Amino acid sequence: MRSTVTDLISILDGNTFVVSDGRGDIEESFDYPMGLFSFDTRFLSTWVLTLDGQRLGALSVNEENSYATTYFLVAGEPSHYVDAKISVQRQRVINGSFEETLSVRNHGTEAAEVTVRVEMAADFADLFEIKNAQRKQGTATADTSGGALRFVYRREKFHREVIITSSAEARVDARGMTFAIRIEPHGEWQTRLRAKARIIGANGRDFRESVPLGPDRPVPEIRDERRQFLESAPTLRCDSEALLLAYQRGIRDLAALRYESITLGMRLVAAGLPWFMTLFGRDSIFTCLQALPFLPGVVKPTIVMLAGLQGSHLDDFRDEEPGKILHELRYGELVGFEEQPHSPYYGSADSTPLFVVLLDEYERWTGDVDLVRRLEFPTRAALDWIDNYGNMLGTGYIYYKTRNPETGLLNQCWKDSPDAISYHDGRLPCYPLATCELQGYAYDAKMRGARLAREVWDDPAYAERLEREAAELKQRFNRDFWIADRECYATALDRDGGHVDSLSSNMGRLLWSRIVDEARAPAVARHLLGPALFSGWGVRTLATTEGRYNPIGYHVGTVWPFDNSIIAWGLARYGFRHEAGQIAAGIIDAARDFGGRLPEAFAGFPRDQTNYPVEYPTACSPQAWSAGAPLLLLRVLLGLRPHDGHLIIDPHVPEGLGRIELLDIPGRWGTIDALGRARDSVDTGRLLSSRGLP
Repeated sequence: MRSTVTDLISILDGNTFVVSDGRGDIEESFDYPMGLFSFDTRFLSTWVLTLDGQRLGALSVNEENSYATTYFLVAGEPSHYVDAKISVQRQRVINGSFEETLSVRNHGTEAAEVTVRVEMAADFADLFEIKNAQRKQGTATADTSGGALRFVYRREKFHREVIITSSAEARVDARGMTFAIRIEPHGEWQTRLRAKARIIGANGRDFRESVPLGPDRPVPEIRDERRQFLESAPTLRCDSEALLLAYQRGIRDLAALRYESITLGMRLVAAGLPWFMTLFGRDSIFTCLQALPFLPGVVKPTIVMLAGLQGSHLDDFRDEEPGKILHELRYGELVGFEEQPHSPYYGSADSTPLFVVLLDEYERWTGDVDLVRRLEFPTRAALDWIDNYGNMLGTGYIYYKTRNPETGLLNQCWKDSPDAISYHDGRLPCYPLATCELQGYAYDAKMRGARLAREVWDDPAYAERLEREAAELKQRFNRDFWIADRECYATALDRDGGHVDSLSSNMGRLLWSRIVDEARAPAVARHLLGPALFSGWGVRTLATTEGRYNPIGYHVGTVWPFDNSIIAWGLARYGFRHEAGQIAAGIIDAARDFGGRLPEAFAGFPRDQTNYPVEYPTACSPQAWSAGAPLLLLRVLLGLRPHDGHLIIDPHVPEGLGRIELLDIPGRWGTIDALGRARDSVDTGRLLSSRGLP
């Protein structure tokens, strides 16, 4: 993948990542997280290369893969390139450390004497500090002994350090390394710089025994591990280049986002770069639901981790309650000193019912009954949370209101920005709130919990109770949330039980959970595909008719690929296969314009107004549930559904996508192939294939 020189360039391996400008330089910023990061700490905040005091310009950047990048540079501005006699190649990789190989080449006919300088600094900023520009409370020092540069940060028992070494002799000072070199005609000089981050938390161990954040791994080992992961996914063969590109990129990004948790030592998928490189309850669950037919191996560790960190008592600071599934787990300084509550933080009202949904869906695909038996207690505790702490007003609905008004989240649904939930006229409601999709999740969790109780836990009485409660919830919901004159469901109920009457994408989640009355489903589908919500690329988070609509507002008018994948799944579950195909086709077309990598969100401008999807300025990329969106859309198009130990295949491929073959779909049945074909497709025998993903 090639990038323009003005782009920010990211490489990552797990939750260790580097963000630089198009030249490979890193300069301290509190607007966007540039630097070397791992486990929520910025270990390098400055990394700037100069030749004879001059900054360099990029000729090209080659993003070889997610963990390595090469920059080709010359000194000066673009207008000076014609006569450049010296060029520089920066090859960098993340392999447990951050390594950069500098190669300086003399293309002239005479020897050249050059001063190479790399400015270096480490501010050890917590990721939350970058967002809020807070001052550090600890002490930072620089040590230049032994020919290395060592930056150290200490605040009581919280210690971080990064040690930078060079394979070539350097003059080391507290602000970087300088190399005075001579290069013969057509010769080359090279050095390898290595930055190794180390960590000690608040466990009181001797700082001299500090341990690395991750083991050093040779690049061939990383490459082989990635290749094995990619080859474990089903092979896609299709006519649509855009679909193939999105599928390949999605699988590769999910591979890159896996990281080793230092809490329980499990391999998990981080939610998204740069802000969300950690475990999230909601995000991780949806990513697992998307990935199940393709990469079931990523699902079990997530389920086990979430169950292991389930809430056990009341803690207002962390919004923790018995049975509640976490929202977010962090490792940085602010969490360690309880200036932020994310250790873990439980401020989401949807992760708990979704946990039950995921466990049931996982068993349907894999047949892993043993895990369901092992997790009977946490699953029952999650179902109890729905009826007890979730039902805070005693109305039978899940409401949310943070217990921590200072640092807790106000909105605890997936649209968790402060202005995400609003009335039709734009006013913001007071808390607590009961968003509509939360009730759908509760209904689905009870129905799925009933199946597990009856078929695995051998508790038919509990199963009957859950089914009865689910039926009552569905009846009550369709009475209380329906807005008759607009023929839509309210986005939420306010604290008085009144309608928060905006038209939003939340309705699509209701179809997915099956809480919508069959007679009302056509009206919901019409809204979702109508011009107010459907941009031509996908369903907007908020309709154009609403007071707070903003096509570049985070949750108030943008299009989220993951949201659309769930909506398409819901439409298909009610038989609206054509409408689901429209959404799938729009998102796949957008993926093509994004080079195959779907961002966190993009602008909600009408497609006929822009002719291309407009970027949202601070969207995370890669992001796990955006990477998973093409996978779920493939499932929807091919009509894949586990049933009684078998895989049902019922394809409905929209016109324009042609033929789709998905080979070696894993599950309790072994592996199965699926074929779907649009009515307008012609079998050319020359399908594009994902076999041999790079």
